[in-house]
Amino acid sequence: MTGYPLDNLYEEVAYIAYHFHWPLLDVLMLEHQDRRRWVEEIAKLNRRLRV
Repeated sequence: MTGYPLDNLYEEVAYIAYHFHWPLLDVLMLEHQDRRRWVEEIAKLNRRLRV
């Protein structure tokens, strides 16, 4: 069985922590699906702010 690519995990954690200032452990404790959802929501906010 293969796991989630480590580079992707680092990228998601850094993205969420940078934008929301959440501690590393809080971000790591998120379920994969929840973490991906937060990444998408942050991206939406960033797109709206750029317009």
